[in-house]
Amino acid sequence: MNAQFDRRNPLFGIEKINVGVASLYLDIAELCDARGLDSAYFRTSLFTDQRAVLAPWEDAVTLAVNTADPMLTDEDRADIGLLIVGTESGLDQEKPLSSWIHRYLGLSDHCRHFEIKFACYGTTAGLQMAINWSASPEGEGKKALLINTDYSFAGLGDKVEPMGGAGAVAVLLSTQPRFVAYESTSGIWTADVTDVIRPNLTVEILDEGSVYSYLDALEGAYLHYVKQVGDIEFDDYFSRNVYHVPFGGMAYRAHRALLSLAGVSLNGNADGHFERNVLPSLTYTRRLGSCYGASTFIALLGLLANDPTLEPGQRIAVFAFGSGYCGEFYTAIVLPGARDASCAVQVGASLDARRRLSIIEYEFCERSRMEAAGRSDFRPSRDCLGDAYDRLFAGQNVLVLDRVENYHRHYVRT
Repeated sequence: MNAQFDRRNPLFGIEKINVGVASLYLDIAELCDARGLDSAYFRTSLFTDQRAVLAPWEDAVTLAVNTADPMLTDEDRADIGLLIVGTESGLDQEKPLSSWIHRYLGLSDHCRHFEIKFACYGTTAGLQMAINWSASPEGEGKKALLINTDYSFAGLGDKVEPMGGAGAVAVLLSTQPRFVAYESTSGIWTADVTDVIRPNLTVEILDEGSVYSYLDALEGAYLHYVKQVGDIEFDDYFSRNVYHVPFGGMAYRAHRALLSLAGVSLNGNADGHFERNVLPSLTYTRRLGSCYGASTFIALLGLLANDPTLEPGQRIAVFAFGSGYCGEFYTAIVLPGARDASCAVQVGASLDARRRLSIIEYEFCERSRMEAAGRSDFRPSRDCLGDAYDRLFAGQNVLVLDRVENYHRHYVRT
């Protein structure tokens, strides 16, 4: 079913989007070999090929700024009236990441900004806030910038280490969307559980029950959605499906569970349904590892760019989830020219341009980051990874962490 919009009325959706892939990556097969794990399982069952890694001079602020900055014009910066940053990789218990990001992006002094912390759900909560803000007198004629920036805290040798990662997404929302427009109906399901926690700046603990929390939230949010829109024929109503991607295999489990819940007759071809409706959305996430709250937006972009059969007007179902927990089921409508716009973002080229790390270099980066967390004074070495800084950062006009002095973070442009 193709949704029909009245072009005389303003739509609200994604005008621009960019993905921050970090500068370094690790091959998961190499990591599995070093840890004595089955690399085939991670590649074929969990849909994980690589994981992004931050250099010692990168953090949640630099990742966010370097993701958003290239896509914004001076006009965009003047028109942005709302900046929302979702993260669970905060650097300070008081100062929001949005303060640094607002400064280094050069946004207006009259821009409201704040940080949201709600595991992987925070950025979707920010999306819904931006949608409602756009319909208010304050939001009239203004744009909203939505950013998610995160990286894994899972320790070396941890059982979920191969599923870790890093990444950011920057989404410019306006009434002149080019990628998708959002519909107003959402299904929500929430409960209090302790399935994933970060009790301090260096620890991330995953309870295996998080998988069941995800599936419970998916069921509850979908049923709440259907209750509002009425009975639907699943395959006629939804053309494609995008899921929160802690790892690609979770999207596979989620899709099978949703098809069963919706009573979709598959004639034994559940895998074929997944390959058509979901698999293109994992094109980028399987090379980044876990991107936390950014993953649904990265998956959406991956779907738009890598599914040539998508047509304008088709409805995409999106499920977002955050541990703790809250799940939300909502929809986006494909707009004319969305595939060309998505391909022009060139995420694949950015992934190809990263520097591959050896296991020794990767472990050095992770240890350096953990040792620096929370320190009052710190200066990252720029020659610790050979020519990585000179090749990927020097002279590129990107933001890097220069030093920390008495807990004050100092950033510079290269």
